[in-house]
Amino acid sequence: MLKMLNKNVMTAIILPNERTYIQAFWVSTFAILTAVAAQISIPNQPVPFTLQTFFVLLAGATLGKRAGSLSMCLYVSLGVLGLPLFSGGTFGIARIIGPTGGYLISFPIAAFVVGYLVRLRGEYWWMISSMFAGFIIILSFGTIQLNLVLFHNWGKSFQAGFLIFSLWDVLKLVGAATITHYYLRNIQNCI
Repeated sequence: MLKMLNKNVMTAIILPNERTYIQAFWVSTFAILTAVAAQISIPNQPVPFTLQTFFVLLAGATLGKRAGSLSMCLYVSLGVLGLPLFSGGTFGIARIIGPTGGYLISFPIAAFVVGYLVRLRGEYWWMISSMFAGFIIILSFGTIQLNLVLFHNWGKSFQAGFLIFSLWDVLKLVGAATITHYYLRNIQNCI
């Protein structure tokens, strides 16, 4: 009996279950969607307008804190390793230490925070609030990096890294919250 128990335990450890495959699929899918969203951009200096934050917020809210954060870690890691996934088809460590690196660094953190907060309550206004927290994290990290690397002036950094994106990101936030609210109330229960 002990031998049979050990075999079953080893099988459970070695063979991933169906949920693991599904989770890996969604983690990869959100990393890819974020990469695609990075290519949909409106030129602006020093930071272009992109759809990335929409998928960062959506990943955290729909996948949860762990998988959402992991999907953004995957996205950033693949870009650093040389895949042209960042805005404008760029890649490499220079993007992380450059003026826009603060935004990229914040993606896993924001997805984690949004994923954590969204699971606390299910109301729509709570989703908006949770995603707003992620939005503040992304823009704050981006503004700090802009100040440290480029402007060396908090006023200019705040204007170019935070204020200019506020309305645009609030629209993305409302869209992501609406999709997440619908998903968590209707689709997730069917799967």
